[in-house]
Amino acid sequence: MVLAPTSAELLARARADLRMGVPVVLVSGASRGLFIPAETLTAERFSALREIGDPVLAITTRRAETLKARAYDGDLARVVIPDSGDIRWIKAVADPAADLSAPMKGPLQTQRDGAAALHRAAILLSKSARLLPAVVVVETSVSLNNLTHIPVSSDMAGHGALNAVISARVPLAVSKAGRVHVFRPDDGGEEHYAVEIGNPPRDKPVLSRLHSACFTGDLLGSLKCDCGPQLYGALAQMGEEGAGVLLYLNQEGRGIGLANKMRAYSLQDQGFDTVEANHRLGFEDDERDFRIGAEILIKLGFSAVRLMTNNPAKVSMMESCEIKVEERVPLQVGRNPLNAAYLDTKAKKSGHIL
Repeated sequence: MVLAPTSAELLARARADLRMGVPVVLVSGASRGLFIPAETLTAERFSALREIGDPVLAITTRRAETLKARAYDGDLARVVIPDSGDIRWIKAVADPAADLSAPMKGPLQTQRDGAAALHRAAILLSKSARLLPAVVVVETSVSLNNLTHIPVSSDMAGHGALNAVISARVPLAVSKAGRVHVFRPDDGGEEHYAVEIGNPPRDKPVLSRLHSACFTGDLLGSLKCDCGPQLYGALAQMGEEGAGVLLYLNQEGRGIGLANKMRAYSLQDQGFDTVEANHRLGFEDDERDFRIGAEILIKLGFSAVRLMTNNPAKVSMMESCEIKVEERVPLQVGRNPLNAAYLDTKAKKSGHIL
């Protein structure tokens, strides 16, 4: 039926449900599981899950390492929720904000038998909803037709196909010949933008930057990072050369979202560096998908770039997506006493060239 939602539309619906604390049903072959992110779980819904079956708390290996829990499934751990475990216990295990105030959470027992496909998919969906990657899962055969059902597939973590929406002239401080292109993914995710300076020829490498949105740095002038100076420095150089494309990707906090980025900042205030903070939250160092930028460039007609970046991972990703990087253009700006340790960590642990 053409009026029924597509798989991409179902994923968008599921993300919205999860952010509101509404459970989602995952289907993998003959297995079916119901899950709710720990972050949005309520006591009432947890009681309802208990009535259906024996729920477990799935967390990533990164979070499991912090909690000294065995991750038998490789990339995740299925933590057994004790009979005495209530919603406060679950949130204390899921959220590192409670690690100091509630240190006695273990020892944690984790499952080693049975499949983890449902739990893995649940964590991926929670991440894509910009929620903490900790989910309460209960396997069930109960019919739950009023909830969103999602079949587990290999492309659940991928971004939706991008569609050009509109472009319009926007005179900028660095160039009166500015144009903004808006791209919208078909999976209901955030829109992304391309800022075109001048009229760069499509048959030559274009001066380009992949810039991830940074509310605190780009808009507020935060001194904790170098994002704002990088944004304005890249635009200034494009203006000086008379041509360029800045790709503004809505992947706040290296892909974990603003709320989780603030959680990471709070952990940094406790003495953890930027990578350690991400790991304690259950995330990888960098959760961004730079394929989005490559897809936008291709849709704009470009096949080669002079890429303004200090991050070699961006170069590798562009070239893996059929965008030839003719030159890596360094963009070393914005260092100050308050972000020096942050930049040093990016260089040491994430391979940035600074």
